[in-house]
Amino acid sequence: MTSQAWFDALVALVADLSQELAEAERYRRLLKTVRQLFPCDATALLRLVDDALVPLAVDGLSGDTLGRRFRVAEHPRFARLLEAEGPYRFEPDCALPDPYDGLVDGAPGRLEVHDCVGYTLRVDGGAPWGLLTLDSLHARSFGAAHLDLLKLFGGLAAATVGAAQRMRRLEQLAEDGRLQAERYRRAPGAPERRLIGQSAAFRQLEHEIGVVGASGLTVLVSGETGVGKELVAQAIHAASPRAARPLVSLNCAALPDTLVESELFGHVRGAFTGAVSERQGKFELADGGTLFLDEVGELPMAAQAKLLRVLQSGQLQRLGSDREHRVDVRLIAGTNRDLAAEVRAGRMRADIYHRLSVYPLKVPALRERGRDTLLLAGYFLEDNRARLGLRGLRLDAGAQDALLAYDWPGNVRELEHLIGRSALKALGREAQQQQQARPRILTLTREDLGLGLGASAGTAMGTLLPAAPMTEAADAAMPDTGLRAQVEAYEKQLIAQCLARHGGAWAAAARELRMDRANLARLARRLGVGVAN
Repeated sequence: MTSQAWFDALVALVADLSQELAEAERYRRLLKTVRQLFPCDATALLRLVDDALVPLAVDGLSGDTLGRRFRVAEHPRFARLLEAEGPYRFEPDCALPDPYDGLVDGAPGRLEVHDCVGYTLRVDGGAPWGLLTLDSLHARSFGAAHLDLLKLFGGLAAATVGAAQRMRRLEQLAEDGRLQAERYRRAPGAPERRLIGQSAAFRQLEHEIGVVGASGLTVLVSGETGVGKELVAQAIHAASPRAARPLVSLNCAALPDTLVESELFGHVRGAFTGAVSERQGKFELADGGTLFLDEVGELPMAAQAKLLRVLQSGQLQRLGSDREHRVDVRLIAGTNRDLAAEVRAGRMRADIYHRLSVYPLKVPALRERGRDTLLLAGYFLEDNRARLGLRGLRLDAGAQDALLAYDWPGNVRELEHLIGRSALKALGREAQQQQQARPRILTLTREDLGLGLGASAGTAMGTLLPAAPMTEAADAAMPDTGLRAQVEAYEKQLIAQCLARHGGAWAAAARELRMDRANLARLARRLGVGVAN
């Protein structure tokens, strides 16, 4: 590139510093300039967050890279770059694994990076803020002159980051303390789970979390199974004044009816068979903090009445006791049901429904979030790469297309399980073909995923439930009944047939249907199939 071209590119970037640009656009322009000035096939901007580098923008790398989280301890090249005082170039024969192997776009059959340089960005002269990385698929693309230029360019990149951070602080003040997506609680040693996305639907969800988080209102988080309702509850708690206090979660669907009240409100010694000591319930454990009740629509009517009293007065009684306990708890409820319909059907009290739905918050299904699927896939790919001890784990173009075309009836949870399962399948295939324990870079294909182009929810469920033939009469009746009524009728028929096969044995029926016995009993009662003993 000529000196004039260099000058023009840098002037344009300097001009951006005074512009009110969105953070993503500012970083996109920065990396576009890098591609213009340096002979690289890919470049990335990564921010150091705790013990990991999080990609904020990429150019020339696979779309799923933005969903990954590179733990520094697992990537020695990144650790070396963070220790360096200036631009650092790895020799082409360097034995340290490259985190971007298999992630560079537009080079079929060429998976490994052959030349890479990086520069540690320090904002306001402080500790390392993150990295700017440049990678090439060709050996010796970068020379001493490029390192000198990168040192000059690095200062401008740090200024760009500083401008973006100042704009973000201003936006945070204008948003009245809106918190960022990285602030989610997790237990020590537990795998991190966080909300990831860039789609319009996801940004709207983030906005609503910021709005309701600091309000203290009771929130009803609704959405299909597997969309991440508990993560949303964690985000609301983190954005609230109670963030330093406990967040306690309870899945109401996983409890037998006989234990629900004990779990919620606690019990005293001798309250029931097996109650050998006093025990605090979830409300007392969450005192001063937040209680998340997932699948709240599964609560029995008796428990709903007692829950209403706690919400109204903040007072509760442990099971078997007359003593009052006062608690200060913010409640977040989660459900995958239409609770208004449950009220009309007589399965939920109207007063408790109105108490829970002070602020309804709908979590979008994965199929409504566009290319967020690839970002989430990248997160799960990196998680499985580390778990399986692989150098690289990537998706080929066909696999990416299949992920984007699929309906995702199980949403993010289904995607997580699919990536883990597919990685194991691909690892076994590669080991068999190459007769080695661990390939250098493992590529997942459409065949590994098992998703055909345009696969649907029906395709996914076909492996779980037997296909029911659609008669002409049923087909004709379809327009006169809603989808929910059709599904409930099929569930009722399936449970009744299964019970008949097992002579009314609920445990055996639950095993065949791959359900927890208590959940099957609850579903059967709701559908009117019978009463489980």
